[in-house]
Amino acid sequence: MSAGWLRACALVMLGLFSVSALAKDKTVIVVGGGLSGLTAAYELQNKGWQVTLLEAKPTLGGRSGMATSEWIGNDKTQPVLNKYVSTFKLTTTPAPEFVRTPSYLIDGEYFTAADLATKQPATAEALKRYEKTLDDLARSIEDPQNPAANSTLFALDQINVSNWLDRLSLPATARQLVNQQIRTRYDEPSRLSLLYFAQQSRVYRGVADRDLRASRLPGGSPVLAQAFVKQLKTIKTSSPVSAITQDKDGVTVKVGSVGYQADYVVLAVPLRALNKIQMTPALDAQHLGAIKGTNYGWRDQIMLKFKTPVWESKARMSGEIYSNTGLGMLWVEPALKGGANVVINLSGDNARVMQAFGDKQMVDQVLIRMHAFYPQARGSFTGYEIRRYSTDPSMGGAYLAFGPGQISKYWRLWERPLQRVAFAGEHTDTLYPGTLEGALRTGQRAASQVEDLAAGKSFEPAKVVPAATAVAAGAVAAKKGNFFTNLFGGSDDKPEPAKAPAPVAPVAPTPAPAPAPTPAPAPVEAPKPAAPVKAEPAKKAPAKAPVKKPAAKTEAKKAPVKATVKKTEPVKKPAVSTAAKTPVATETKTQ
Repeated sequence: MSAGWLRACALVMLGLFSVSALAKDKTVIVVGGGLSGLTAAYELQNKGWQVTLLEAKPTLGGRSGMATSEWIGNDKTQPVLNKYVSTFKLTTTPAPEFVRTPSYLIDGEYFTAADLATKQPATAEALKRYEKTLDDLARSIEDPQNPAANSTLFALDQINVSNWLDRLSLPATARQLVNQQIRTRYDEPSRLSLLYFAQQSRVYRGVADRDLRASRLPGGSPVLAQAFVKQLKTIKTSSPVSAITQDKDGVTVKVGSVGYQADYVVLAVPLRALNKIQMTPALDAQHLGAIKGTNYGWRDQIMLKFKTPVWESKARMSGEIYSNTGLGMLWVEPALKGGANVVINLSGDNARVMQAFGDKQMVDQVLIRMHAFYPQARGSFTGYEIRRYSTDPSMGGAYLAFGPGQISKYWRLWERPLQRVAFAGEHTDTLYPGTLEGALRTGQRAASQVEDLAAGKSFEPAKVVPAATAVAAGAVAAKKGNFFTNLFGGSDDKPEPAKAPAPVAPVAPTPAPAPAPTPAPAPVEAPKPAAPVKAEPAKKAPAKAPVKKPAAKTEAKKAPVKATVKKTEPVKKPAVSTAAKTPVATETKTQ
């Protein structure tokens, strides 16, 4: 019996040693402590990997928003987000009905959509015409994973959204509201690829705005980030990575003079931060071009704090509110210790112009505008917080927003690992970039890819989808305009007065000799949200929360109206070094 007991103990110890040795062989370093990096680390640790997470900043959570709460979508619109909310037993509260659809602040007067229809019918009708035309454009994209499937669609990537809007000849107020909505969710219309805008609209086609703000997450995305942090064993903050060296035996990650070694790496940092990491072997020209040339949407957040609400009680300002005065999307929420907070997103060129101001100057400029509409604003004002995503060198913007010509060059480039390095981050998700859902999805995907690499799977080099034979229409140069004179008056992008609206709905796509898109790896554990809301074949529902949610669209099943795509001379894509879903956009487009 004694000998049997010894043998049993020996077998147990041998088993424990084998498990320990196996775990030791499975090592991974995750670079980046935003929600995508936290997700990848969490999923790999759960599968027995030894994970070390390195974050350059002293805090974790990445581009989480500053709001004290955050609107999130329901299960069908943000399945991965809701899965983690349930897993970590986070508390949510149902969203009141009045925040579940967008509203407007026009010259200081608050309008619901219903108010607009009765009090400003011309503006309301123009917005409907815009949404219908956008819906036709979105419907022409059969597969949002392969938006440039033929030469007609490929040509849309050479046109900016502002040029397309000019053809609609919207009345001034409607155009200002549309501009504000687009720059808040993506970037300035003149800097945005029409194909990318159409593709994102296609992803959300048939998804109601009310489904995107189904409940409130008290504490916002930082609460979700902390839930991940509590599960992870090895996290090192204030550890900016300077170099990553790969060889046949593993990867070495340098932080200052310290080297960390592992079998694999997950790089979950924005493109601008990736530009500061020396890679050996070096990235190829296409990846380097994407790092420097991919447009990021600009967005800065300002939280104004008041002792008491200064706006009329009728203006139940929460959810998404778009102003025609250049203030950007704003929402109001209770302060944690009484009072009320107004969170304002300055986006697009409005945010770029304001970089010339210091924080206090920027707040003063906004307060001046609010005080004009609400004379009690200055007397009730108690303080502010500012988050400048666009000028943070580790972010360079709020979230990915492809500019003209960039889908043609960089589409799905970061979805495939390079040797022992997998990539994550909202900018690597084709369906929900700039959102919490997108960030979480890519963390799952990168974790799955590391598992596949360890199992011996090889990944084909990422291929750019557009066919080489596609005929590109030229982009129209972005109008420069005087940003300062237009900052609080709407936009530089004015409709062309003397033109009648030209047909703008795209030609329905026809089969083209374009190569099929590379299939995206399925995310780990979560339901494959390739199409949370299947409005049509191969479509996907949103994953956004307060920063980038497309307007509700109806799913009329009719053939797209044909439209001519005007060819113009090619133009250089805007060189913008810009964060975002929100939130992560933060919907937060990765906020």
